[in-house]
Amino acid sequence: MSPSAHDERTPNIKDAGYVTAMSHFYRGELGRIMAWRQRLDVTTTWAITCTTTLITVSFTIPSLPHIIFFFNIVIVWMLLWIEARRYRFYDAFRARVRMLETHFLVPMILQNQRMLEGEWRKLVCEDLLLPSFKISMLDAVGRRVKRNYFFIFAIILIAWLTKIYIHAEPHITDWASFYLALSVVRMPSWFVATLIGVTYVTVIGLTIYVAKNSSSEINDLGGQKAAWRI
Repeated sequence: MSPSAHDERTPNIKDAGYVTAMSHFYRGELGRIMAWRQRLDVTTTWAITCTTTLITVSFTIPSLPHIIFFFNIVIVWMLLWIEARRYRFYDAFRARVRMLETHFLVPMILQNQRMLEGEWRKLVCEDLLLPSFKISMLDAVGRRVKRNYFFIFAIILIAWLTKIYIHAEPHITDWASFYLALSVVRMPSWFVATLIGVTYVTVIGLTIYVAKNSSSEINDLGGQKAAWRI
């Protein structure tokens, strides 16, 4: 293969125009994922604010039925769904950034022309023309549960059970009286218990599923190479 043909296929890392264009492209994509990252923080903040507010109100007003925590869970699930959708957009743009980091920045840092070869430029162009999500909605929900919402749901459960125990009339003395205290308004104890059980079995199941089947965004250590001595 002649040098000219090779140059047409693989850009030269010393080509100022190519390097400048790719640098601006990388900076633009980085700004885009940071904007979506901030949107993720907003929904998480809403979920935390809603939960803390309802917990405060429920313990301040003893006569308030403990079923308020069910509505708390509904609101948090809605915010989780919205955040998972936003996470899919964030992940799609993050994939472009990672592609540029591994196939453009690394060759630039190492000054290795061979590392610029391959189909990565074609894949990036195809994604620019026809953007696509890189993970399913289920994976996105699972990742957000694993990262943040598992702890929110755990706090709601603890607050719910504490509310039942403290404000129950008559006072709880054993498991039987606790079970009877689950009933509220026209909802029988078995219905409330099933509601709590199904919700938290789903949360725990999603967390386990993601832990076993999804790759993490960043390896916790990744071996000795990640333990930089700075």
